[in-house]
Amino acid sequence: MKGKIGLVVGLGVGYVLGTRAGRERYEQIKTQWLKVWHLDPVQQQVAKVQDFAKSTAAAVPQAAWNGVVKAIKAASGSGTPGQRLDATIDTAKEAAEDVADAVEDAVEKKPAAKKPAAKKPAAKKPAAKKPAAKNGE
Repeated sequence: MKGKIGLVVGLGVGYVLGTRAGRERYEQIKTQWLKVWHLDPVQQQVAKVQDFAKSTAAAVPQAAWNGVVKAIKAASGSGTPGQRLDATIDTAKEAAEDVADAVEDAVEKKPAAKKPAAKKPAAKKPAAKKPAAKNGE
């Protein structure tokens, strides 16, 4: 659906920019476009898109920020430099997954709070496994 809309918009823009019909035809096209743009159903969809963008705009940056904070904590934690590096790498991988989940949630219109909440306990389990793996090295 998104591809079809882009194609139609692209064809329209190409026609308007490439037409040799002159200024008068351009003004006719512009007038018709503005009539369509200001129709109630179109504006309702515009409002839905704006509300969606506002509600999901903070989800991805927040997930990224949380990941950075976790990685910094892992890098500055206790342990040998190798252990801290491993913990930082694992935390960064988990943060990347959280950001990917936030993007998916934003695209799928799912509440962003559901998946990260499920990820948090999973993120703690690998952290608990890290020292056990380090002792075996």
